[in-house]
Amino acid sequence: MARRAPKKQARRNGGSGIPGWIWLLVGLLVGALAVAVMFLRGQWDLPDGNLPTPNPEARAPAATEEEPVAQKPAAEPRKPKYEFFDVLRDKEFVIPDAELNAQAQAEASRPVDVAVPANADSVRYLIQAGAFRSSADAEALKARIALTGEVARVEAAEIAGGTLYRVRLGPYPNAGSLAQAKQALGSHGIDAVAIRAQ
Repeated sequence: MARRAPKKQARRNGGSGIPGWIWLLVGLLVGALAVAVMFLRGQWDLPDGNLPTPNPEARAPAATEEEPVAQKPAAEPRKPKYEFFDVLRDKEFVIPDAELNAQAQAEASRPVDVAVPANADSVRYLIQAGAFRSSADAEALKARIALTGEVARVEAAEIAGGTLYRVRLGPYPNAGSLAQAKQALGSHGIDAVAIRAQ
């Protein structure tokens, strides 16, 4: 039997090439040489404009008795933090329960033919059931009030701390009807404040 000639195995890198690890070493050496040249030429120094340069000849000023000592400026007084009713104090007045009941009794005992004072037209009686930072909380209270049979509204008020959403009822024609509505809310567990607005 005749013998077959052995096949020649394919050689990588074209047969007589330079091994890859030598190319890696050459690349690293060229890179290191480039870095060294740039470093020695000052290419990586920071520009002078970005950092302050120290003055080696600078001296601290000598303290003399003639120069006044610099005092710290007086701190600005803190601005007062206003509460909701402080902001509207000149336009709205909270009516205490005792005064509201006294006014309601006075109106009930007054005869029908007695003339109402002229300034009564400018006075409005309101009930404020709450003031909230969130409109969702205000709407929830408005819905709870609606279940009692009263009609409430939500009013947005801009104050120094942001927006407050007030839940209000009214206006009522007199202190008597205001007292009745406030009592109706109280019987359903809703605390409210009677307000006289001008």
